[in-house]
Amino acid sequence: MMIDGKRILVVEDEFIVAAMLCDTLEDNGAVPLGPVGRVAEGLTVIAQGGIDAAVLDWNLAGEPGTPLAEALAERGIPFVIATGYGSVEAPFADRPILGKPYISANLIEKLSALF
Repeated sequence: MMIDGKRILVVEDEFIVAAMLCDTLEDNGAVPLGPVGRVAEGLTVIAQGGIDAAVLDWNLAGEPGTPLAEALAERGIPFVIATGYGSVEAPFADRPILGKPYISANLIEKLSALF
């Protein structure tokens, strides 16, 4: 599997959804980091490094995920944007989008494509 052994940051503010994401990643051989549910917390984790990729919920308790996307992009860390809205604004409109509610196979496919 393409994501085997990869350290993947899970940014998701709904705990049950985050737990499901982490389970799916583990089932596919990845190492989930987090989950983190707030922008400030996410920035701290990103600054610490050691991340191969991220799944970024675009709306964190009403806060946009933009600062996290910027921090990941600055460090060259690939990420998938999770949103129920189907698209996000520039400059991240070209990033892979994962629809919500999540479908596990889509998650793994999108993450695998990053590597």
